[in-house]
Amino acid sequence: MIRPSMAIKKRIFFLLVFFTLSLTGLIVRISWLQVYDGEKLQKEAIKQQVRDSMINSRRGSIFDRNGKPLAVSASVETVSVAPNEIKKAGNAGEIAGKLSQILNMTYEDVYKKITKESDYEIIKRKIDKNQADEIRQYRLKGIYLEEDSKRYYPYGNFAAHILGAVGVDNQGLFGIEAKYDKYLKGLPGRVISAADAAGTEMPYQYERYVDPEDGANVVLTIDETIQHFAERHLETALMENKVANGGVAIVMDPQTGDILAMAVKPDFDLNNPLEIQDEKRKKELEKLSGKDFTDRYRVELQKMWRNKAIVDSYEPGSTFKIITAAAALEENAVQLDDLFNCIGYAVVAGQRINCWRYYRPHGIQTFVQAVQNSCNPAFIEVAGKIGPEVFYRYVKAFGFLERTGIDFDGEMAGLFHKPAAFNQLELATASFGQGFQVTPLQMISAISAVVNDGYLLKPRLVKQLTDKEGNVIKNFDPEVVRQVISKETSAVLREILESVVSEGTGKNAYIKGYRVAGKTGTSEKLPRGQKNYIASFVGFAPADAPKAVVLVILDEPKGDDYFGGVVAAPVAGKILDDTLNYLGVEPRFTKEELLMMDVTIPEVRNLDVEQAQQKIKEINLAYKVEGSGNTVTDQTPKPGTKLPEKSTIILYTEDSKPTASVVVPDVLKKSVLDANKILNDASLNLRIVGSGTVTGRSGEVNAALSVSQDPPAGTVVVPGTPVNVEFRHTEVD
Repeated sequence: MIRPSMAIKKRIFFLLVFFTLSLTGLIVRISWLQVYDGEKLQKEAIKQQVRDSMINSRRGSIFDRNGKPLAVSASVETVSVAPNEIKKAGNAGEIAGKLSQILNMTYEDVYKKITKESDYEIIKRKIDKNQADEIRQYRLKGIYLEEDSKRYYPYGNFAAHILGAVGVDNQGLFGIEAKYDKYLKGLPGRVISAADAAGTEMPYQYERYVDPEDGANVVLTIDETIQHFAERHLETALMENKVANGGVAIVMDPQTGDILAMAVKPDFDLNNPLEIQDEKRKKELEKLSGKDFTDRYRVELQKMWRNKAIVDSYEPGSTFKIITAAAALEENAVQLDDLFNCIGYAVVAGQRINCWRYYRPHGIQTFVQAVQNSCNPAFIEVAGKIGPEVFYRYVKAFGFLERTGIDFDGEMAGLFHKPAAFNQLELATASFGQGFQVTPLQMISAISAVVNDGYLLKPRLVKQLTDKEGNVIKNFDPEVVRQVISKETSAVLREILESVVSEGTGKNAYIKGYRVAGKTGTSEKLPRGQKNYIASFVGFAPADAPKAVVLVILDEPKGDDYFGGVVAAPVAGKILDDTLNYLGVEPRFTKEELLMMDVTIPEVRNLDVEQAQQKIKEINLAYKVEGSGNTVTDQTPKPGTKLPEKSTIILYTEDSKPTASVVVPDVLKKSVLDANKILNDASLNLRIVGSGTVTGRSGEVNAALSVSQDPPAGTVVVPGTPVNVEFRHTEVD
C-alpha cells in the first residue's frame, strides 16, 4: 500500500479547509439573504415576475338637491407602456412616432419614456375614446390601455367655489370635491399579471383582475335653479356697479339652515381649474420663472379658489343693526314707541360719531322709525341701554364668536373684540356694525335665526350620500344649535324689517306681490378714508312666513353709488323675486299693485271703433284713435302684448296709416311721473321695474329715479311699445 506523501496530505488539507470555509461562507450568505434580506428580495422578485396595474375607481357624482348632476365622471383611458417589451421588439422609434402624433405629445418626450430602464411607465392619462381606438388599431407590442375616469362639470363655472375640482389623479383639490373625497373616490381596482425575466407579459391565464369599487354620490342642499338666479343677478350687479373686488350672494332656507344657493364672483371654469382667470395676474405670472413663478402661481391659485362666502370676513355695517334690535327687544331695553332724537351725530367717550345722514338729521323718531331710517345715533343709544355685557352675550349667542360648523374646509370665525377691551366706544360702533368682522355665512345664519322664531341653525350644504343606484347611504339632518330669541321677539322684528322695505332704506328690494323685509348695510373698509366700501343687503320673504333669506355683498363698488340700499338691495330683491316664483309662493297684491298689473292686449282689429273702445276700457287700458273712420284696421301694440293697466293702445281707422316708427326718448334719472309723461308724449308706454311703485311715508310715488331703460334711448320702435324702466331710491344707507 502506497502512502500519500506529505505534499499530497497538505494539498488535501488545504482543499478541505478551502471547501469547508467556502461552504461555511455560502451557508452564512444564504442565511443572511434568507433572514435579513429575505423580505426585500422577495418583494423584488415579485416585482420582477408580476406586473401590477391600477384601475381607477369611478368617482361618485355630485348632485343638487333635486338630483341634477353638477359633477360627473366620464369614462376615459390611460396609456401605459412596458419598456422592456418595446426594447425586445426593437421598434421604439416607430412607437414613439405613432403615439406622439395621436396623443399630441413631442416625439422626444414619448421616446424618453418608452426607452427607460423600467417595467412600467405611464405615457398619458385620461385620453378620449377616439384616441384610444386609434392606438388599438395599430396593435403595438408593449402598449397598454387601462380603464380610467375623468371629472366633468356640465355647467363649467357654475357653483365653482362650492363644488371644487380634482387633480389628474382624481384626488379632490378643494371645495366639496376635497372635503368629501373619502366618500367620492371609492376604491381602485387592479390587474395583476405574470411576467418573465425580461418583463414581457405572460399568457392571459396568469392574470388576476380585482374590480374597482365606485365612490358614493354627494347630494347637496343647493338648488341648481336658485343658484343660477343668484349667479346671474350677482354677475350683472358686478358689471353695472363696477365692483372691484367681487361679490357674494347666499340664499338660505331659514327653517332648515339649508344653503339653497351660494354664488361667489368672479369665478372660474371647473373643467380647467388650474388656469388663472384674471388677465392682469396672468400677465404678471408670465414675467416670472423658476421658484418665483411657482410660489406666485400657488398664491394666485388659492386666491381664485377661495370661497369668500365662508373664508373671508367683512364689517357688516348697518345689517348688524338687526342683531342690536333683537337684543334690545328681547331684553326689554326698548319699546317700539320709544323716542330718539338724531341731531346728525352722537358723542361717545369724547369721540364724535356721525349718522350716515349727518347732513340732514333724522330728528325725533320712534324706535321703529330709527330702524327704518338706519339711524346710527339712535342705535348707539339703544346699545347703551343694553350694556356691553349683555350685548356681548347676544353676539356670542348669534354665533359670531365661533365657526358655524358647516362641513367645508377653511371656514373662518370672524373677529370680535375681547371682553376686557369691549368698552363704551367699541359698544357704540359695534351697535351699527363697525369695528369688528364677521363672515357672510355667520351673518345669514344669524339673520335666519332672527326671522325663524329665534332658532340658530347649523348651515347645511350637504343633504345626503347615495350609492350608484340612488339608495341613501347617509343623511345629514338639520341641526338646531340653540334658541337665541323668543318667538314673540322674532315676530315683532319681522314686521319692523318689513317696514324697512315698504317705508325705509330698503325700498329698492321691493317686489310686487310679495311682502319683503330686510336691512341695508354700508361699511368703509380699513384703512378708513380710502373710499373703499362694502355694500350689502340682507332680506327675506314672505315677511310673515319666510321661505328664503338672501344676503348680497358687493366688495368695493366703484360706480355712481356705493350704498348698500342703492346697489345691493335691488340684487337681493331680484333674487328673491325669481326664487319665490320658482318655489311656487303665491303673490298677494295690494290694491295699489293691482292697478300696476300687466294685462294682455285684446284683438280689436276689424271691430267698430266704439266696440274696440269698449273692449279696451273693460280691461282698464286707455286708447288713442288715429283717423276718422268707423272701423279699426290696425292697432299698436299688437294683440297678445302685455302692458300695465292704464297704458295706451293706438287704434287706426280705415282713413289713416299706422306710424312706421318712433324714437325712444331718454328717461334716465327721471321720476316715475316724469318718465311716464315723456314716454306718453312719444306714443310709448311705461312699464315700471324695481321700486318705482313703493310709496314713502309722504305718499309720493315719484321718490325713486330711473337708473336704466330698455330699449335704450335712440332705439327706433313702433308706437305703443312698452319701455321697461328701472327705478331706485337713492337716499338710502
